[in-house]
Amino acid sequence: MSVLQARKAGFPLMNLVRFKGVPILKLLQLEEKLLRTSSDNWCIINDGTNAPNIVMGLSGKASELLELGPVLEDRVPVIRRFTGGGTVVVDPGTIFVTLICNKNAVPGVQPYPHSIMYWTSLLYNKVFEGINDIQLRENDYVFGNRKFGGNAQSITRKRWIHHTSFLWDFEGKNMGYLKLPQKAPEYRLARCHTKFVCRMRDYMSRSVFIDKTVKAVGNYFPVKPVGLDIDTAIHDPKIVHSTRLLIKQELEELHLKTLSH
Repeated sequence: MSVLQARKAGFPLMNLVRFKGVPILKLLQLEEKLLRTSSDNWCIINDGTNAPNIVMGLSGKASELLELGPVLEDRVPVIRRFTGGGTVVVDPGTIFVTLICNKNAVPGVQPYPHSIMYWTSLLYNKVFEGINDIQLRENDYVFGNRKFGGNAQSITRKRWIHHTSFLWDFEGKNMGYLKLPQKAPEYRLARCHTKFVCRMRDYMSRSVFIDKTVKAVGNYFPVKPVGLDIDTAIHDPKIVHSTRLLIKQELEELHLKTLSH
């Protein structure tokens, strides 16, 4: 069905934006803006980010989640995003997929975390069809018992966002920046990060994953490719973003408090 046919039939469109290596801070700022100011549905795929960054959920506490000494020593940027969820180290090996939808965009999907999570799991089951041991466990995508995809959400009165960081590849040493969180999924079994996560590249190539994701989204929506300039798109003096970069002084003060206890 063409975009024009879909409009006549009343199907909601999904705008598709594909990026390569956009900085994660800018990507999150774009997502926040589209959630809050747009009335369209959006699928955003960013194939990698430009450099290692640590991204925490909205209520995340750096002193409890991060090894602040190494983070400061290596000057790794720390971002607090506008959605909930856990903490992740992202880098050029991470693939980001974001879905921003109006609350009535998907039949049967209610604007509640579990309903949205269940629907997205059906979508990604299509992407990974034929691969054994893939499942959704406690809001994580896993192969067997090892995580390769983490999810976060935000739900407003009329819209919702669900974004996923897929670990296609990662540097093992970067996992050393993360502490074992006090609140962790049961299936983790207190495993360290390198034994808890796995690389998606062992199961699927980057290009195949992205192509299959676009196809899976097309099972639910007529997809309209859209080109966006990231810097132009996020610029809006009327918006005060919740997503922000934690400054060095904040992290240093937290680190000193940690050392004094």
